[in-house]
Amino acid sequence: MMEPSRQSLAELAQVIRSKNAGPTQLTIDVFLRDAQAYALAARSPALSCAAVAARYGLAEHQVQRHLLAGIQAIKYVLPRTIVAGSPGDGDVYGAQQHGPMLDIVP
Repeated sequence: MMEPSRQSLAELAQVIRSKNAGPTQLTIDVFLRDAQAYALAARSPALSCAAVAARYGLAEHQVQRHLLAGIQAIKYVLPRTIVAGSPGDGDVYGAQQHGPMLDIVP
């Protein structure tokens, strides 16, 4: 097994998912596989609001990050770039928006 510090977020997490949080916001939930992976992810600059904002083409102040140590998870809240269900919305449920997070190496 690789050292946790060399693994991507996709390898460190049990689940990474995205979904709508109303028509104008998305949430991205990252459930880490164990306490060591959670600790690494929680302190990683690669998973800061600024870093996640850069991946999504947003300003840092537009991204909220919630550390949920009790369930070894990190939740991000981001604005949708288009209102859910509007013409041009390619992901009405927001379920495919976690992709840019998968290859991050914390």
